[in-house]
Amino acid sequence: MTTLHDIARWRLRTQLLEMPVADAETAVRTMLAVQAENPAQSAWAVATRTLAPHASDLAEALTDGKVVRTHVLRPTWHYVHVDDIRWLIALTAPRVLPVFDRQLQPSADRMTALTDAIEHAVADSPGLTRAEIGAALAESGLDVPSSQLTLLLGRLELSCLLSSGEPRDGRHTFALMADRVPPAPAMDRDAALAHLALGYLSSHGPATDRDLAYWATLTLTDARRGIAAVSERLEAFEHDGLMYWHAPPTGPIADRGRAHLLQVLDEMYRGYQDSRWALDAEGVVPRTREASIGMVLCDGQLVAGMRRSVSATKAVFTLSPYRGIGSRERDEIEDAAARCAAFLGVEPVLEFTSG
Repeated sequence: MTTLHDIARWRLRTQLLEMPVADAETAVRTMLAVQAENPAQSAWAVATRTLAPHASDLAEALTDGKVVRTHVLRPTWHYVHVDDIRWLIALTAPRVLPVFDRQLQPSADRMTALTDAIEHAVADSPGLTRAEIGAALAESGLDVPSSQLTLLLGRLELSCLLSSGEPRDGRHTFALMADRVPPAPAMDRDAALAHLALGYLSSHGPATDRDLAYWATLTLTDARRGIAAVSERLEAFEHDGLMYWHAPPTGPIADRGRAHLLQVLDEMYRGYQDSRWALDAEGVVPRTREASIGMVLCDGQLVAGMRRSVSATKAVFTLSPYRGIGSRERDEIEDAAARCAAFLGVEPVLEFTSG
């Protein structure tokens, strides 16, 4: 019988944490989308899924335009492969755009003026930062508060006007999508739902239909429609009244997974809603509102919260355990801290607190 712990351990493999791939581009393409709200933290989310984590890998993919950092799926940042961005936006934007519009509440005339001004500014100077776009709007007499500008730029990404440009000194920039993302044939909606369902369940499974609906901001009806279209290419099992779908395993699941130090926005946590707590099969983690901190996984289980502080010479990982940490787990955590610190180019320091 498959247990919650089995499901979590299985996801370590499908999510590439126990079966890493060659490079950042392949990792993002395989995952279909990787949440990327915090660039510094999310860079590790991609790198830890590769065979030889290096900061230049994702940076080069973003510079070359092979990977796009943009708003898609839920109304937040994601890394998406350039080949997938147009059809993903076409499929999910109709349900996501209203989230932006409810907060912006622009008049039609003002939205047109803002859109035209931003388009002209970015066309004239590709690779503008948010602050530089804000300054260009101010020069045009269209002052926009910072919070509203963030929403406005996200809306224009979901309208396929803007895309990520070449990063500059580690900062995100914007360019016209037409200049960064090649045109692609429109994908039939049913085909897109099927492609999405197969991609998600291959890279995040085992997962439920509600997990898919949450991840892609779909209706449950559309999530089920997508799964049904590819059901012959999937397998399923029931656990505790939920049906879990997954792509057929390509080999045996490891008896035990390594430790991983991840952000709480990592796909291992944020990639699910219905079955998120497979990460805590024993129920030791308080079900309170999540803090914006990292997490420590041992064999696919959430054993501690984690804060990461990086200086020029060291990365301090401060852990707040939810239960006792055994000697074997501590050794595995030390290995995970060493991997992350090596990626950052500093020395690891591991600290434990009582709370």
